[in-house]
Amino acid sequence: MAAPDFVPTDPTATVRVYSSPPRRPESWTQDRAGEITDGQPSGVRLGSQGPDQGYALKLLHLFDDKLECGGLHRHDVEAGCAAVAMKRSALFGRGPVVHDLTAAFTIFGFLDAVPDAELVALREELFPEVGHTVHYAERRRIVDLVADDVLRQTHGAIEAAYGRDWRANLSL
Repeated sequence: MAAPDFVPTDPTATVRVYSSPPRRPESWTQDRAGEITDGQPSGVRLGSQGPDQGYALKLLHLFDDKLECGGLHRHDVEAGCAAVAMKRSALFGRGPVVHDLTAAFTIFGFLDAVPDAELVALREELFPEVGHTVHYAERRRIVDLVADDVLRQTHGAIEAAYGRDWRANLSL
């Protein structure tokens, strides 16, 4: 270990150098209790795993002046749509980008200044309180309303489908 210059040392002492730990002759195996051996698990309420999912939360500030939340709390809107964006990015096997959030906000009409009254009623049923961590099941309900096939489309195609009929992007 390095020592300051003012610490006296014995000039005749041998200097200790790094040595590697002994080599393990056997190969490594996944044998610990918490290791995943058969790939990522899938099933009810497990979501879609993908890299760097939390980056979607970092990108939310890009929509500060664009979101039309109506009577909903912004935090709830962001939480629900960020979850949809995370699902979309995971389907492509990558981290979230701004287009994932654009697609999610478009699907639920939060980028539309005058959304359909029926969609507003649906949003007011789905989104309240989903920003709180105890409401995971409600947030999963929002995510599960959007089919994988819809999320695999470009955000331009999602926007065009929303313009024709907002129901086309949701599995109601």
